Amino acid sequence: MDFYRFAAGHVLAKDLSLTAIEGLSDGALLVLFANGDQQAARVLTLRLTPAVLGHAMRLLGDRAEAEDVAQEAMLRLWRIAPQWQQDQAKVTTWLYRVVANLCTDRLRKMRPMTLDAVDEPVDETASTAEQIQDQIRAQALQQALNDLPERQRQAVVLRHIEGLSNPEIAEIMEISIEAVESLNARGRRSLSVKLSEKREELGYVDAH
Repeated sequence: MDFYRFAAGHVLAKDLSLTAIEGLSDGALLVLFANGDQQAARVLTLRLTPAVLGHAMRLLGDRAEAEDVAQEAMLRLWRIAPQWQQDQAKVTTWLYRVVANLCTDRLRKMRPMTLDAVDEPVDETASTAEQIQDQIRAQALQQALNDLPERQRQAVVLRHIEGLSNPEIAEIMEISIEAVESLNARGRRSLSVKLSEKREELGYVDAH
């Protein structure tokens, strides 16, 4: 019997310290939640929700839509918790796949994407001018991502923004590693062309 499934069935949540809970893997936390450990659910929610929301925002370019997707993805995770097996794919891999499918469905129904609701981290030490320039660049990148075909956008976001490896992306997208490499190459070329057209606007042209 899997250790964490055994532990979840025999150890009450109050008997596990927060430090011990936080040190467990995503899969172990999901198994504990399935066995009634609400603290495990809280830790897993805090751990995974930011990444899920960020990924949805990059794919959709709309914060309100992304929040709905993130909420639905997490709800689906809780529903499948009782059937989760430790030797399955990683929890994050499963979640990214669910997010991608939910985003694809919404993109087919959404109005043209806007950037009004896209939040970007702000460097409090930067000047107002620098913050504005950073925001403009972030918006330009998001717009360029929005213009990519769905599969290219997903591959580029997973590789170059989320930092996943090509084998991980292949598992998430359920395609070959070669197909991931091809999508990324085409996506990078398209982004390069789109952003190079705005070099001066984005402040990348050297002053003379």
